[in-house]
Amino acid sequence: MKNVLFISLGCDKNLVDSEKMLGLLTEKGYTMVEEEKDADAIVVNTCCFIHDAKEESIETILEMASWKEKGKCKALVAAGCLAQRYQEEIREEIPEVDAIVGTTGYTEIVKILDELLEGEGEETLTCCPSIDRLPASLSDKRVVTTGGYTAYLKIAEGCNKFCTYCIIPHIRGRYRSFPMEDLLDEAERLVKNGVRELILIAQETTVYGVDCYGRKALPELLKKLCQIDGLDWIRLLYCYPEEITDELIQVMKEEKKICHYLDIPIQHSEDSILKRMGRRTNREELVALINKLRREIPDIVLRTTLITGFPGETEEEFARMVDFVEKMKFNRLGVFTYSTEEGTKAAVMEEQVPEEVKEQRRDRIMELQQEISAQTASRMVGKKMSVLIEGYLYEEDIYIGRTYMDAPKVDGNVFVRAEEEMISGDIVPVYITGASEYDLMGDVIYEDEFTE
Repeated sequence: MKNVLFISLGCDKNLVDSEKMLGLLTEKGYTMVEEEKDADAIVVNTCCFIHDAKEESIETILEMASWKEKGKCKALVAAGCLAQRYQEEIREEIPEVDAIVGTTGYTEIVKILDELLEGEGEETLTCCPSIDRLPASLSDKRVVTTGGYTAYLKIAEGCNKFCTYCIIPHIRGRYRSFPMEDLLDEAERLVKNGVRELILIAQETTVYGVDCYGRKALPELLKKLCQIDGLDWIRLLYCYPEEITDELIQVMKEEKKICHYLDIPIQHSEDSILKRMGRRTNREELVALINKLRREIPDIVLRTTLITGFPGETEEEFARMVDFVEKMKFNRLGVFTYSTEEGTKAAVMEEQVPEEVKEQRRDRIMELQQEISAQTASRMVGKKMSVLIEGYLYEEDIYIGRTYMDAPKVDGNVFVRAEEEMISGDIVPVYITGASEYDLMGDVIYEDEFTE
């Protein structure tokens, strides 16, 4: 009577919430299952960041609801961002949902499922505390679902930026940093359980600590994380460009465990668009920052994201963004078409761009980026690199892994030939022998000493 199917949608920040719910449930005797037919309860941790994510969340809830008829499911829970934002709509339009759990209510998942499975209540349970509440860290309550050797460390909740296209502050609340001691405790526990790569995440990592310590404490946190024995790689995501300090750059230079990799979401290159987006940088500042990072850390890998078709974006502005991408030559780049989100300032702006134009512009930039990525990858041929092994492809008789240049799920892979068996989580020296647009190929180096 305590079999739970858990589905986590959306971003890696949502995934961490899911992993903590899994930890709480496992501790209280719940068993996780993989088949809908075996589930007494189903939890869907939803996303609604953009339209496509919203659609996926709704479709998943509806699909899972069918198992209340054709399976043995007694309790269906909608959790996360969609649940937070559309509480009333879910309650009215999807009556099969038995409980709605908001973005800060996930710590109550055991209580909720216990009540649903033991009770006979017909009313939909709702657990949606204030979005500005900081949930308990639950540093000791976590089931890692990312392979055991890589884990995300969420260092803060919410956001204070209020970009005109983004709904996150309205469903995740204001920026709240988790206490440093809790994060260090969580990191140490993860490493003791086999994690070798920690990926620091938040809606914005670079302002960590400003709310509770009165300063940007990310450099301090990084230094302390680097002292953890057994931790090999630390990766930084979601670093807003205007918040990247000289102190942060210096720590990245000094600390060998920190990957020379930065995810810097800039969203656009043109001043007029950036201003309408509510962003706090301009093209000149972006160029200066990118040049500084490459000057200070020559082997740094820069990833960014862009939005095409923001309201009012002209052909000329788009052409200038193409020029920017061509000149900056980001190592990694993703493009989203602008998604109209109700409740945001951008949604009611004039000069909305037709969907087909957004998509054409997205495709144009991705074609250009494919060329840039191919050039970047080809320059790696002949080099020796450390590779984190993530799995084995039996049909190909080849291992798959990543270098410091690649974040999981969004970047490329390295396909590795080896004479001896390797284990997922091993970090091995590899000689790069080939490259495609996004991926590398190579052979394990069997030497006593290896220097990257």
